[in-house]
Amino acid sequence: MGFFARGSWAKQIKFMEISLAERIKGGIIGMLVGDALGVPYEFHNKQSIPSFEEIEFEPPDWFRRAHSGVPTGTYSDDGAQALILLDSLLSCGKFDPKYFAKGLIDWYDKGFMAVGGKVFDVGIQTGNAIRELKRGTEPLLAGGNDEYSNGNGSLMRVLPLALWHQGSDLELIADAFDQSAVTHGHLRSKLCCALYCLWARNILQNGENSWDCAVETLFGIFRENTLERIEFETRIFPNDAIYEVKGSGYVVDSLRAARWANNNQSYEETIKAAIMLGDDTDTTACIAGGIAGLKFGVNGIPERWRENLRGKEIYEPLIEKLIEKVC
Repeated sequence: MGFFARGSWAKQIKFMEISLAERIKGGIIGMLVGDALGVPYEFHNKQSIPSFEEIEFEPPDWFRRAHSGVPTGTYSDDGAQALILLDSLLSCGKFDPKYFAKGLIDWYDKGFMAVGGKVFDVGIQTGNAIRELKRGTEPLLAGGNDEYSNGNGSLMRVLPLALWHQGSDLELIADAFDQSAVTHGHLRSKLCCALYCLWARNILQNGENSWDCAVETLFGIFRENTLERIEFETRIFPNDAIYEVKGSGYVVDSLRAARWANNNQSYEETIKAAIMLGDDTDTTACIAGGIAGLKFGVNGIPERWRENLRGKEIYEPLIEKLIEKVC
C-alpha cells in the first residue's frame, strides 16, 4: 500500500509542477501546432504517411504534400475557428451565438483569425451553415441536424470554451451544445463537444482519470433512457464494443482517435500518432493536441514546433487575455 501511495503522490507532485497558466497556454498552442503539423499530410491514407521520425512541419522531399501553396507552420480552419470562439468569449463574457456566428462569417469572407487572412480549407457542413447564417438563419438553427451532419467541425474548435468557462458542469455542457449547433446541430456532435470539454476541465482540475471522470459527469446529468444517454451508449462509445481507431472526418472517429492518441507519454508522440492515422490529419492532431497540450504544458511542446508556428500576432494576445481572466 505504501508503494502505491508514494507512486500516486509522486504523480500528483509532477502534475502540480505545471502551472495552470502553462496548461492553458499549452492547450491553445498544442491545438494550433497539431493543426499546423497535420496540414501537409491531409487527405493521405495512413499507409502513405511518412514514418514517425519523418513527420515534421516540412514533410520529406518524396512526400506529395496537401495544400502545397500554404507556408509551413500555418494552422487551418480548425485553429482559426477555435480562435474566433475564444475571441467571442473574451469579448462578450459569455457564449453569444450571434457574435460567434458573425466571427465565422468574417472568417469565411475576409479571413478573420486566419494566418495572413487566407482561408484555404472549409468543411462542407460548416460552409453550408455559414451560408445559412448569411441568409439570416438564427445561429442556433443554422447547423445541419440530420444523421449525415456529424463531421468534426464543431469538435475541432471547442477547446477554448472549456478553458474559459467557470460555470457549472451543466452550464459548460449547455454552452458546448450551443457552440456546436451553429454549424453542427445533431445531438451526436453536441455530445462529443460536451464530453471533450468535460475531459479538458478534469485535466485542469486534477489530472487523474480525467476521461473516466468526464464520462461519469455526463452520465450523472443524462440518466439512463434519456435521448442523450442512448445516443452516447449506442453511437459514440457503445458498451463493450471493439472499434477501429480512424483519422476520418466523422466526429465520433475524431473523439475516439484523440482519446487513443493521448495514451502516449509525450506531446510529440501524441501528435505524431494522430497524424499517422491518415485522412483528416490536421483535425485529428488539432483535437488530440489540445488535450496533450493541457497534459504536458506549453513547455512539453517541442520548441522547434512552437517557434515555427505562424500567426503569433493573432493568438498570443488572446492567450494572454485568457490567462489573465482565468488565472
